[in-house]
Amino acid sequence: MGTGTVRTEAADEAAGRRREQRGWYFYDWACSVYSTSVLTVFLGPYLTSVAEKAADADGFVHPLGIPVRAGSFFAYSVSLSVIVAVLVMPLVGAAADRTGRKKPLLGAAAYVGAAATTAMFFLDGDRYLLGGVLLIVANAAQSVAMMLYNSYLPQIAPPEERDAVSSRGWAFGYASGSLMLIVNLVLYLAHDSFGVSESMAVRICLASAGLWWGAFALIPLRRLRDRRAAKDTAEASGTEEEAAKKPTATGFRQLAATVRDMRRHPLTLAFLLAYLVYNDGVQTVISQASIYGSEELGLGQSTLIGAVLLVQVLAVVGALAMGRLARIYGAKRTILGSLVAWTVTLAAGYFLPAGAPVWFFVLAAGIGLVLGGSQALSRSLFSHLVPPGKEAEYFSAYEMSDRGMSWLGPLLFGLTYQLTGSYRDAIISLVAFFIIGFALLARVPVRQAISDAGNPVPTTI
Repeated sequence: MGTGTVRTEAADEAAGRRREQRGWYFYDWACSVYSTSVLTVFLGPYLTSVAEKAADADGFVHPLGIPVRAGSFFAYSVSLSVIVAVLVMPLVGAAADRTGRKKPLLGAAAYVGAAATTAMFFLDGDRYLLGGVLLIVANAAQSVAMMLYNSYLPQIAPPEERDAVSSRGWAFGYASGSLMLIVNLVLYLAHDSFGVSESMAVRICLASAGLWWGAFALIPLRRLRDRRAAKDTAEASGTEEEAAKKPTATGFRQLAATVRDMRRHPLTLAFLLAYLVYNDGVQTVISQASIYGSEELGLGQSTLIGAVLLVQVLAVVGALAMGRLARIYGAKRTILGSLVAWTVTLAAGYFLPAGAPVWFFVLAAGIGLVLGGSQALSRSLFSHLVPPGKEAEYFSAYEMSDRGMSWLGPLLFGLTYQLTGSYRDAIISLVAFFIIGFALLARVPVRQAISDAGNPVPTTI
């Protein structure tokens, strides 16, 4: 084979890889509108108001006969959706690994989530149970789809490209969320001009996120390729087809095998535990901040949308700035600094005066500046702690463990409010996640952890 032929094949391979990467970016563009517009901005306050309409004289609703304070219903629904996702993810992950057919599973999860989100248009009156069910389905589907989406990264990007490809995916998501928030803000503020009520405007915004998700998901589903499953992934006692017929046993067997292997790298597990704790705090702040702003501070929906838009824009700035700090001080020190910033920001949020949108924007700016960087650097640091050749397996466990822990924050938030009746107490309770996460991360000797994983130790880490 001549040199020219080799170069042509390499060029064709690179072109195909770039095409897949561009398609991969668009899934973040498609689904981030759900995370931003639905979960972070509109659904929390709106579902809470629907639950309050259905509440009894004491302020409780009774799903399945269980007394739940109306103000806690959204937080409990988020917690339940995460538990459902954790039960489903190992089964879907096993099917994807055994068959090599990730794309149909990604499509199924994406369109279940998009359909449930679009159906939120019918959430009106006192239909709080409908809202809770749709939230659980959409959020669980989003979690499963993101697991499959992230598992494509090692396949479509070689190690030297992975950071850049991953960062572009984050950027596409933030850009998408910002764009739709602007559109939502125009519709919400000028709903009278469009001849719709405030409630109808919110329902349109919710449904439009589902339509956006479904429409743009077509791009990655057209461009991403399935890879044939390796022969050695089949069960030793049978064929690939036989293994695929037993996804439940296979899924939990694979999860158990991964956990056993991770026990051989206790420092990697120690970092993962620290990340799970502080990331649970991050995710809970994201999902519950709009409830705090609307219910405790008495802020309007337009203020909340503007604040979340500010977070989206500053998250990009913060990620780039923290990336530069990491090159100087190392990723671990920069993450620890961000956890201090998170703690200070939440403490300041406890003292915010009601009815003062300016100070809420200051709080949003603080969240935005540490949000993108703390998440991006955590993923980057973890990649150094993964043994070579086991990237996909470890990142799958990373995603599952992330979802497995992220029900604790909303549960603590909801319980604190139910016991105290104060959203200020609920928001300050989340400081515990950042303090504990800081203490756990500070104890991890990352240089030794990287060396023990068999990877070269960077000069600054």
